[in-house]
Amino acid sequence: MNNDIHARPLPTTIPEYLEQLRAALAGADPAMIQDALYDAEEYLRSELAEQAGKSEAEVIAGVAGSYGAPEEVAEIYRETEVTVNRALRAPGPAARSAPVAPALAATAAAAAAVPARPRSWLARFFGVVLDPHTYGALFYMLLSLATGIFFFSWVVTGLSLSMSLLILIIGIPVLLLFLGSVRVLSLVEGRIIETMLGVRMPRRPAYTDRSQGWTVRIGTMFTDGRTWLTMLYFLLMLPLGVAYFSIATTLLSLSLALVFAPLAELLFDQPVGIWIDGVNVAGALWLWPLTVLVGVLLLFATLHLARGIGKVHGAMAKHLLVRL
Repeated sequence: MNNDIHARPLPTTIPEYLEQLRAALAGADPAMIQDALYDAEEYLRSELAEQAGKSEAEVIAGVAGSYGAPEEVAEIYRETEVTVNRALRAPGPAARSAPVAPALAATAAAAAAVPARPRSWLARFFGVVLDPHTYGALFYMLLSLATGIFFFSWVVTGLSLSMSLLILIIGIPVLLLFLGSVRVLSLVEGRIIETMLGVRMPRRPAYTDRSQGWTVRIGTMFTDGRTWLTMLYFLLMLPLGVAYFSIATTLLSLSLALVFAPLAELLFDQPVGIWIDGVNVAGALWLWPLTVLVGVLLLFATLHLARGIGKVHGAMAKHLLVRL
């Protein structure tokens, strides 16, 4: 830690502390910034509640030694994020190797500085099977039909019910519960996306001060653009889920049918294959090798498409679900 960080005066209010922490984390992953801001605000406000006789400045000064100044906290989060990313990365030869002796550190660093030899297009095409996120993206496409129907139904039902009940007293808690459930479901979807698609998503929601009244909390949720973007994401999940499921099932069934059609015909003595205008184009004996080859290529192309859809969907989810 440099001397400029230590020389900088501590903030005197919690919002000022959070603003300095956000500035110190500038350029980092937005999902990580949201988690860091939530942790800091929750910790500081809990300390402020326990030390009711002290001001915000006194509480911040008191916890600076244990929790840290904004710049120190930002550095810890950056280092932790790098460590977690390395641990979650698919293990390669370098990750499995034993620790090298200090005398070899310079040699290892020099070797690491040499640009990696680019893989051939053939290796990149077939190497998609080694990426675990490929299968996660494919499973996400199949799962998205069920999650899309659920998210769409939840938003439409919850929003219409909450709005219709606002004329009654019970409408306020129902609306608060609905908006809170949207945030919870956003975290659930984020965990699914991070696990299956490999895109860093928030592990904590936007902080809500529980000391505020219901009307203030509802007003805060209504004025938070992320609430409406989250609902938009849930509504989009229905058409996207239908499209993802249709693409995945169609391409998988077609490619597997081409691969296993000759084998099925040999085992069951049935003219199994691909029928076009009454002609089994995959049933002719001389077409069997070509049929299998086309099926294999189509299967690998489907895996590439699933991985690409997973990346695009992850970027969209990050834009709509993460508070920037």
